[in-house]
Amino acid sequence: MNIETLRHFLLWCTVINYATLVFWMALSVLGHGWMHRFYGRLFRVSAERFDTINLAGIYLYKLGIVLFNLVPLISLYLVG
Repeated sequence: MNIETLRHFLLWCTVINYATLVFWMALSVLGHGWMHRFYGRLFRVSAERFDTINLAGIYLYKLGIVLFNLVPLISLYLVG
C-alpha cells in the first residue's frame, strides 16, 4: 500500500466518521424525547443521566476520529 492510497483511505474514513457523528448529534438534538423514552424504558435512566451518557459518547467518538483518522491524515500530507 503506497502513501497516496493510505491518504485516500484515511480521508474517506474521516468523511464517513464525521457524517456519522453529525447524524448522531442531529438525532440526539431532534429526537431527544423519543430517544430518552426508548432507552429510558430499556435501561431505566433519568433524562439528565441519559444526556450525560449520550454527550460522553459523542465526545469519545469525536476524539477517536481525531486521533485515529485526522491526525494520521494530516501527518501523511505533511510528510509528502
